[in-house]
Amino acid sequence: MTPKDGPPTKNTALLQEQGRQLLMKLYTVLRALKLYPLENSAVQQALDELHEFAAKLTLDEGSVELRVVGDFFFYNETRLRLDLSNYSTFGSFAQTVTDHGVGAIEVLHGIDRAEWAPFLSLFVRDPGEEDPYVSFMDRMAGAPILHLQVIPSSEVKEPELEEEALDAAKRTYAQSVSLAKEALTDFRMGKAVNVRKVKRAVQGIVDQVLADETSMITMTTLRDYDEYTFTHSVNVCIFSVLIGDRLGLTKLQLYELGLGALFHDLGKSRIDVDIINKPGGLNDDEWFQLQQHPTEGLLSLFHFHGFPEMPYRQMLMAYEHHMRLDLAGYPKNRRPRKPTLFSRIVAVADSFDAGTSIRSYQYEPNPPDLVLAEMRDNPKRGQDPLLVKALINATGVYPIGTLVILDSMEMAVVSAVSKDPEKLHKPMVKVISDSLGVPLAEPVTLDLSAVDPGTGAPPRNIIKTTDPEKYGVRVSDYLV
Repeated sequence: MTPKDGPPTKNTALLQEQGRQLLMKLYTVLRALKLYPLENSAVQQALDELHEFAAKLTLDEGSVELRVVGDFFFYNETRLRLDLSNYSTFGSFAQTVTDHGVGAIEVLHGIDRAEWAPFLSLFVRDPGEEDPYVSFMDRMAGAPILHLQVIPSSEVKEPELEEEALDAAKRTYAQSVSLAKEALTDFRMGKAVNVRKVKRAVQGIVDQVLADETSMITMTTLRDYDEYTFTHSVNVCIFSVLIGDRLGLTKLQLYELGLGALFHDLGKSRIDVDIINKPGGLNDDEWFQLQQHPTEGLLSLFHFHGFPEMPYRQMLMAYEHHMRLDLAGYPKNRRPRKPTLFSRIVAVADSFDAGTSIRSYQYEPNPPDLVLAEMRDNPKRGQDPLLVKALINATGVYPIGTLVILDSMEMAVVSAVSKDPEKLHKPMVKVISDSLGVPLAEPVTLDLSAVDPGTGAPPRNIIKTTDPEKYGVRVSDYLV
């Protein structure tokens, strides 16, 4: 159906790709100018690639504009959808541009290669303290720049409130994944983990979930196979906090829960990487080693520095999250015990995110609604049914990011949970194709819980869910 790296129509997909490439080439030149002198071959090659690409764009379009609004980028009025992997990189570019008071860069037809270096070099200089945009324009006026124009940040329109909420959520999510990666990598390499930074990340997640949980649930659709270990830790933290909030836990309790959820798989850092990433099944010896990661997690947290007191709750979450209610999981226990509430919450969050993610041995993730149903209805899964219901209450029967087929035979992506607890099976959706499977130029938002006054019936009904990979759909393109 649609390209995996673009929104629904060919024209929109092309604009997305052009905008991302232009942004990357500008960033590459700017970074090279900060590191090397102008005559360096890396700088010259980056300038060649930028000019060749920009000249082609302006030949086709006459001119192109790249606009910066906070951490958002717009290319010719099309908002660019950036992956988690490049979000932080482009965020630093946005900061550099806005530090100079610039809100938009326009490239005109006829651009000469010689104009790029003096123009981008202006961004490398100190922006000045009083009015950075005035200083920038004064320096630009004295340079041989004829086909590049800028617009001040003050004249660039701010995004809508919904986009601001998504922006805040994406910023929190990207920072949390980055810190999780740093902490787990440092631990694996035997370095001291900066617990204080991890605590701040968890506080940010808790604050963001309490402020706008829909936006944070949406961020969990930004699944990155190469970064699974780290995004999984953050996603489990988010889903755990969601469940805890539904149970009425205090903010301090949510913070304690979130911290343990983020570190729940810490013990895997002590297991052979080849076992963790092995495609297919494990042999008996490999399975035995993998089953040691909860114990390794508990022992590792026991020796962590940076906690004001021993992190007993976090140690138990790491140790118990695979035990199951009937203790049929692992590690095995010689005496009867009941996993703590926090451990049972993390177990539910862990199972849900793992079941809906692409992993080394799971190339086809399961539809979120089927994962929830299996966790709720199959006692062999060993999940606390009350906590699974709390998760469903937060995510809806069809969690955000689920690709569904409507009774009109249109395809749609679930974008929000119904606010009516009696209508969790009737979410908000974005319709992305017509009944023949032809992509729509722009998604159409529908509230499936609404009723048509004329017929007394909802506008559409969901008849089934389907695999986005089957149709080449990346659901996050329609949500983030």
